[in-house]
Amino acid sequence: MRKYLIIAACVCTGIAFTSCGSSKESAYRKAYEKAKAQEQSQQPVQQQVVQQPVQQAPVVTPLVEAPAQQQQAQVGNVAVRSERVSVVNGAGLKAYSVVVGSFGVQANALGLQNTLKNAGYSAQVAFNQERNMYRVIVATFDTRDAAVQCKQSLLGTYPDAWLLMQQ
Repeated sequence: MRKYLIIAACVCTGIAFTSCGSSKESAYRKAYEKAKAQEQSQQPVQQQVVQQPVQQAPVVTPLVEAPAQQQQAQVGNVAVRSERVSVVNGAGLKAYSVVVGSFGVQANALGLQNTLKNAGYSAQVAFNQERNMYRVIVATFDTRDAAVQCKQSLLGTYPDAWLLMQQ
């Protein structure tokens, strides 16, 4: 009688532990999909310039109006976004920075930072508290022209790179 009771308790415990795995997985999947949808809805609005032959002016796609918290200035055919960020991991930011990634999860931002550091860049991670986003900054500069030049050189590898002006 005692053996049957112990065996039944073991079987019930085993079933309980195996059934918990799928609920954790589905809860994780729901949280991941929610974060992904939020990240996609908050992706930066960018301006794309298509270069034509010299005799024609470049064709520019229109910008969608940015939210009030996010200011964009048009500077020499390159959009510059002004945000208030604080450095999470890095040496510090100058006036203009080139951002190559934005993440809602800090671990993802640190992963891209490590990839960039392994490629020879002095990458940093900054946090925008208003938008709850971690910005991965590949390089930071005192002048806009130097930042634009760096952004242009990265467009082949990081086509979504954009300029950030520290508030």
